[in-house]
Amino acid sequence: MNHDYPGNLFVVAAPSGAGKSSLVKALLELDAHLQVSISHTTRAPRGQEQNGREYWFIDKAQFQAMVDQDGFVEWAHVHGNLYGTSRHAIEARLQGGEDVVLEIDWQGAVQIKKLFPRAVLIFILPPSYEELHQRLMRRGEDAAEVIEQRMINAHHEVAQARHFDFVVVNALFDTALFDLKTIVHAQRLKYSAQQRSRKVVFDALQLT
Repeated sequence: MNHDYPGNLFVVAAPSGAGKSSLVKALLELDAHLQVSISHTTRAPRGQEQNGREYWFIDKAQFQAMVDQDGFVEWAHVHGNLYGTSRHAIEARLQGGEDVVLEIDWQGAVQIKKLFPRAVLIFILPPSYEELHQRLMRRGEDAAEVIEQRMINAHHEVAQARHFDFVVVNALFDTALFDLKTIVHAQRLKYSAQQRSRKVVFDALQLT
């Protein structure tokens, strides 16, 4: 696609339990110009999750059909389930001038960067593995063996942070949220981003 779309694309990844979803939810409440792109998944809903709000919950046959139709900009196996990001949903929003945030795993983030070179990749880190383990325990959503598998995966996932543009350490939630807001705001003020989003002004000032 044409990469001169006026919208900005932010991609947020983190190991399970690092607080990614809570941070993105709080960011969306503070920033009316930011829209979340809802991923498709084959996993079952957790707790109060609703179809079309946290995820689009589909079965494996439906997921495979979308893969076959090149309907995803990225998709991956994560913790035994399939997750994918709709190509059409992202492209339409960016072309419409909206800023879009994606919550995906690191594999998906790397794939997104290849398709959308201007995408801003942000990795959320826990302050320590001990704290990450405590958060997973406190969450109370997973069995002990699932938590242990998530901890094994976390060591590999954390090592991928070096591939990202920005890193936010979520030790204190409010501080991490401020850092996330700062990244979004700074990206919007970049010359190239302003040139795309404020084309009328740049043209009037004869800036190229």
